[in-house]
Amino acid sequence: MTPAPVTAAPTAGEERLPQPATADIDLVTVLHALGDPVRMRLLLSYADGAEHSCAPRDLGLEHLHKSTVSHHMRVLREAGVTTTRVAGRNRFVSLRRADLDARFPGLLDALLASAPATA
Repeated sequence: MTPAPVTAAPTAGEERLPQPATADIDLVTVLHALGDPVRMRLLLSYADGAEHSCAPRDLGLEHLHKSTVSHHMRVLREAGVTTTRVAGRNRFVSLRRADLDARFPGLLDALLASAPATA
């Protein structure tokens, strides 16, 4: 069950793509989103706390088509795992670590610790 996307309140001069509010992030939806090896690889990339461009090459996913990477990013965003900031024609994705830790304490740490280094 995917919660209806809710746009988080952006700060001045910034736009965010639709995402669920923190209270609406659902554990089953998060786990389902992270059940795919590509999305788990994206989680590992985003775990550094930085914003990342959407370019497959920058994410180590150059073997995938750009539309496939975009699909995986959308699934993560709609599940509440990531947030996407819009800057003109560019999109920057980051992990919603604080929101996920508040909602499900220890979940991200457990997932990151159990993920194979080659994911």
